[in-house]
Amino acid sequence: MELLTEGADAPPFEGKTQDGRTLSLGDFKGKKLILYFYPKDNTPGCTAEACDLSDNYDFWLSKGYEVVGVSPDSTSSHQKFAEKYGLRFNLIADTEKKMLKDYGVWGEKINYGKSYMGVIRTTFVINERGIIEKIFKKVDTKKHTEQIVKEIKI
Repeated sequence: MELLTEGADAPPFEGKTQDGRTLSLGDFKGKKLILYFYPKDNTPGCTAEACDLSDNYDFWLSKGYEVVGVSPDSTSSHQKFAEKYGLRFNLIADTEKKMLKDYGVWGEKINYGKSYMGVIRTTFVINERGIIEKIFKKVDTKKHTEQIVKEIKI
C-alpha cells in the first residue's frame, strides 16, 4: 500500500454511521470534507478532537465543509460516544479496517516499548472534486479546528 499524498485522489469509501446509515465518498461530491481517523471512542485525545470539531461544526458548515470521523469501533460504540458528547457529525464504524488500510492509517505503533498495530491519528482535507488537499499527521487534538484553519488558510 503506497502512502497517500496531497494532490492525490481520495480513495473511495463506504461505511456505516452511528445511526446505521451508509455513507460514501460519493455522498460528498461537490462538497469539501474533513475526514479524520482516530483510534478509539471515549479516550481522552479522541474525545478532545471530536469535541473540538463538533464545537466548531457550524463554522465548518459555513465554510462549505462536512466533517466525518472514522475509527474501528462499532456503530453502537459510536452512537454512545456521539450521544454522550453531543457530536453533530457522522462517525463511520470501520470494524473491518478497510478504510483505515485504504487511507494508510492502520500501522505499527509503539507504546511503552511495545509494538502493536493500531490507528495512526490522521486527518485528510478533501476538496469538492475528491482530491486530498491537506494531510495532518501530527494532530493537535485540543485545537484541531485552529490547526486546520491555519494550514489551509480559510
